[in-house]
Amino acid sequence: MAAEGGRARDYSGGVTFSVAVTGLMAASCGLIFGYDIGVSGGVTQMESFLERFFPEVLRGMRSARRDAYCKYDNQLLTAFTSSMYIAGMVASLVASGVTRRVGRRAVMLVGGTMFLAGSVINAGAVNIAMLIVGRILLGFGVGFTAQAAPLYLAETSPTRWRGAFTTAYHFFLVAGTLAANVANYFTNRIPGWGWRVSLGLAAVPATVIVTGALFVSDTPSSLMLRGEPDRARASLQRIRGADADVEPELKDIARAVEEARRNEEGAFKRLRGEGYRHYLVMMVAIPAFFDLTGMVVISVFSPVLFRTVGFSSQKAILGAVIISLVSLSGVVLSTFVVDRCGRRFLFLAGGTTMLIFQVAVSWIMADHLGKHGAATMPRSYAVGVVVLMCLYTFSFSLSWGPLKWVVPSEIYPVDIRSAGQAVTLSVALTLSFTQTQVFVSMLCAMKYAIFLFYSGWVLAMTVFIAALLPETKGVPLEAMRSVWARHWFWRRFVALDAKQEVQLNRM
Repeated sequence: MAAEGGRARDYSGGVTFSVAVTGLMAASCGLIFGYDIGVSGGVTQMESFLERFFPEVLRGMRSARRDAYCKYDNQLLTAFTSSMYIAGMVASLVASGVTRRVGRRAVMLVGGTMFLAGSVINAGAVNIAMLIVGRILLGFGVGFTAQAAPLYLAETSPTRWRGAFTTAYHFFLVAGTLAANVANYFTNRIPGWGWRVSLGLAAVPATVIVTGALFVSDTPSSLMLRGEPDRARASLQRIRGADADVEPELKDIARAVEEARRNEEGAFKRLRGEGYRHYLVMMVAIPAFFDLTGMVVISVFSPVLFRTVGFSSQKAILGAVIISLVSLSGVVLSTFVVDRCGRRFLFLAGGTTMLIFQVAVSWIMADHLGKHGAATMPRSYAVGVVVLMCLYTFSFSLSWGPLKWVVPSEIYPVDIRSAGQAVTLSVALTLSFTQTQVFVSMLCAMKYAIFLFYSGWVLAMTVFIAALLPETKGVPLEAMRSVWARHWFWRRFVALDAKQEVQLNRM
């Protein structure tokens, strides 16, 4: 990083056509993750799907004695959804080592291909075993692409717009969820086999990713790490523009890579060292709090939740479409403000409003669902639940949704960047697996208190961010260590060399 007038100078150039195209391709990897999130929740409440694979659930739904909160309490049914996440967790850990050897572009290509194969198997499934195998392949695809794409975006984007570029991954994730919910809305009307169309359409975003990955180059950091400095310079020149002076940035990338090579004991082993303690805390805490907001299960099971409060199947899916549209609007707004307001402000504002709306949902459900054996709640209160869930979703999509991808992708040094992203993603996917597997049972057992459970975690994560996360807005990746060196708590764990001390004093 160079300095100018005592302040960090952005040496990364502006937004060129090349960086826009490559960023668009990488961000589109979010489509497959989002489509899978949206399609599984809608399909699991389609009567044609349940009649084909889970007739006992359908019989329970039609029983007059069934508890309003327990209509979908079936562990095999939830395994259809959750198996994708555990496969994604395994794939993300494997992808860490593969990424260092073959690059981020190749990993995205492999991930897209696996997702394509899984979508074909799911669409043609004739038994539960085929469904689970297809879901596992989808999970492998998500694990590979979600490990590589945010890092690709962070490493290629201009420093001053890095937040907006990395947020694009979450934008496409939400767009994929919206597309899935819209597909479910129309295919739900097809008797007998509409669910096959919903599951098979996952092949469309997978094809987009596979095709796009064939036409972009790898990131300069990844090429330099693999010992290809000439290709790294060419890649950096292409994405920064023909007239840009890329030498200062290239030198910083080379210096960061050289530091990584001096540590040959392995990235995962280094994470246990004192100098990496702050990274280890963040790579566990951020994805854990992200999942414990409850938004993951709400995104997946919103149609099931809306069926629970009394809507028909078609209206429940329409509610999921509305939730997705609100989420997309939140992400769009976040793209414009994340590099202006900063990461911490959005984290704290989002956490506060999410807490308020979750407590309100719990209060309405406590008063108006399940009392005196009622299987549904009055329509006006059911609509109120939908409105509150929209407000909650908007707050999440403005803050924690995109920032979960932005912050981890930018805070890790190059020597642990792939490993850090792998741990972050594996923690998130493991918790997603656990929650999607047990959420319906928790809803059955805890009833309205499930939202109080999640609101407690939202409170904890907001306090954590206020105390321990430094602001990373506008800081070049190669100078990120200085952010931790200035933090009131983490500075005791950060050791700087002489040059880094000079840079810190100038900032």
